[in-house]
Amino acid sequence: MPDVSSLEIHYLNDEKHDDDGRTKRTGTWQYASAHIITTVIGSGVLSLSWSFAQLGWIPGIIALAFFCAISIFTSLLLTDSYRSPDPVTGTRNYTYMNAVKANLGMHQYKICGVAQLSVLVGITIGYTTTTAISMAGIYKSNCFHKHGHHADCRVRNNPLMIIIAIIEIFLSQVPNFHKLSLISVTAAIMSFTYSTIGIGLSIGKIVGNGIGKTSLTGIPVGDNGVTGMEKMWRMLSALGDVAYAFSFSFVLFEIQDTLKSSPPENKSMKKATIVGILACSMFYTMCGVLGYAAFGNDAPGNFLTGFGFFNPFWLVGLANLCVVIHLLGAYQIIAPPIYGFIEEWSRKRWPESRLITKYYTLCGLEFSLFRLIWRTTYVIVMTLIAMIFPFFNDFVGLLGACTFWPLSVYFPIQMYISQAKIPRLSYAWISMQLISLVCFIVSLLTAAGSTRGLVNSVAIFKPFQSMS
Repeated sequence: MPDVSSLEIHYLNDEKHDDDGRTKRTGTWQYASAHIITTVIGSGVLSLSWSFAQLGWIPGIIALAFFCAISIFTSLLLTDSYRSPDPVTGTRNYTYMNAVKANLGMHQYKICGVAQLSVLVGITIGYTTTTAISMAGIYKSNCFHKHGHHADCRVRNNPLMIIIAIIEIFLSQVPNFHKLSLISVTAAIMSFTYSTIGIGLSIGKIVGNGIGKTSLTGIPVGDNGVTGMEKMWRMLSALGDVAYAFSFSFVLFEIQDTLKSSPPENKSMKKATIVGILACSMFYTMCGVLGYAAFGNDAPGNFLTGFGFFNPFWLVGLANLCVVIHLLGAYQIIAPPIYGFIEEWSRKRWPESRLITKYYTLCGLEFSLFRLIWRTTYVIVMTLIAMIFPFFNDFVGLLGACTFWPLSVYFPIQMYISQAKIPRLSYAWISMQLISLVCFIVSLLTAAGSTRGLVNSVAIFKPFQSMS
């Protein structure tokens, strides 16, 4: 079976088909913005108040501005690589990896494949952990309301993760990314809702209790036994959390591939990118700043869990419910590239296998036995890993460090240089390489900080016994 994802089939445009012979795309930049918001505002927003507590006011705001600017810059470059060699009339690249192959060659394509799939796998694990924490938050807010603030309202995460896995197994059978618009819009609404509630709860806490103990540089050395070395590692891990909060480049092409071709996809995607990232940055700033002001240097890893005693308790529960709904949807935005890669490889490897190629229809949903088995297995394995390593902040920081430079900076810049034919050692070439180098150093440092935190957590943790 030919690889239709890497070949451009030149059909004449008609009312039902685009220039590649596929069903005519109808997405708009508004829908693309919703997809971006769904992907960007995920578990990252929940850790920003903790990040501010480690970094302090000045470094925290600088870090947010830096990662926002870099994300916008490189994403705008990336939108032109959806088609190549010409960004308007060239061959479509349906995935990030196909764009790298078309612009940078097979060697870089293989490196990109390992990087992208590894990061996406890590994010689905992180989403499982975060969703379980928020589900526990719903239970705890009700428990505290009924039994008082001194009650033992802890709950085991494993049963919650099993519930999440069952839901994701069902949702993962949706066969086509283009059919996820309703999920994406719903998830985007949820992300705005819980971010807004978190901001409101932070303001309420500030009004009721005043501003917590904060500083320009975060938790002071010596406070709660924090040493100078520990302070440095925490700051680096916090930078990784902020970087992770802005990560979405690895699914940009899947989002752009939903857009109609008039106006040109890259033009619509540029508008969607700017609107989506700026909207996310606005909420990030308010969540980070107000959350830090509310909790001070004692800000929890997930700032919504810090409102467990807060009234009205139902508002805390609603915020956590919105997180759950949002991340259940975002999981299905993140996972399709992983599903698609294995399914396409399997079709090419065993083209005659009826297990892989035969499709069935049930209640209007088209599926194959292979897709049912493979996607179910994937969700189960990721859930088991989340049960073994349920470390929120350090895991998020490591994902941010691993995602930021290769997928959000290096490949977008290199593809743009190749496609635009920017001369080597020209001013533009040197400027872009310097940006890439600076971001590479930042990624190395944040990865080191997060890895140290994970090692310390694993050393004292008993698998399958986590509680929230």
